[in-house]
Amino acid sequence: MIIAITNQKGGVGKTTTAINLAAAFARRGSKTLLLDLDPQANSSISFLDPLGIERSVYELMMDGQGSEELPVYKTPIENLDIVPARISLAKLESKLVGDFDAPFRLKDRMEPLRKTYKTIIIDTPPTLGLITVNALVASTHVLIPIQSSYFALEGTDDLLETIEKVKARPNPKLEMLGVLVTLHDKRTTLGKEVFEQIRRVFGSRLFDTVITKSVRLEESPAYKESIFTFAPQSSGAIEYEKLCNEVLSRV
Repeated sequence: MIIAITNQKGGVGKTTTAINLAAAFARRGSKTLLLDLDPQANSSISFLDPLGIERSVYELMMDGQGSEELPVYKTPIENLDIVPARISLAKLESKLVGDFDAPFRLKDRMEPLRKTYKTIIIDTPPTLGLITVNALVASTHVLIPIQSSYFALEGTDDLLETIEKVKARPNPKLEMLGVLVTLHDKRTTLGKEVFEQIRRVFGSRLFDTVITKSVRLEESPAYKESIFTFAPQSSGAIEYEKLCNEVLSRV
């Protein structure tokens, strides 16, 4: 199972979801890989010292090395490894443009990893460019986090159109895993209204799990921990554990 977590909007809890969903799978004993495709590298620096990253997903996609040379790093979490990103990833699209295999580059490079990892989580950049298309082509499922805010649905039509185009040709097996409401403030009238609007748009594709606003979720990456070790009794830990259960029930 390869899950691309994607939304072209920034600040929607995409990286938080990638980190903690991957950690939830690893906690269950599933050999899990977190693949960071965002040039901002927030998933990577949540677990690794950026000065210690010598090779990254950029080299993977440009050099075409075999799996034995894949830039895989251990995280402090048992059963969870990471292929990190660096700022050099920002120039990847310009390097790939015009290559006949550009949309398939990640899928081709990742193929040996399917035998090693039961679950692969891909954190994508907040764009609908070639890097995100690579993630969708390489994945079996896509999960869309949407912030519970006034502009929540802005741009979702473009994202859904991109997913349908990928399903139409390069990856017909890609499945919509679901839409996840994040950063939800259930105490406010606006939060409740936005949630109902999202529910009307996405219906059964909306996860029952809702990720509420949490200071602990914001703090945990600074300590290079997932929410499960940083604040195991917090709402964030409970909600991401519930999300993991729901993901498993849908696949």
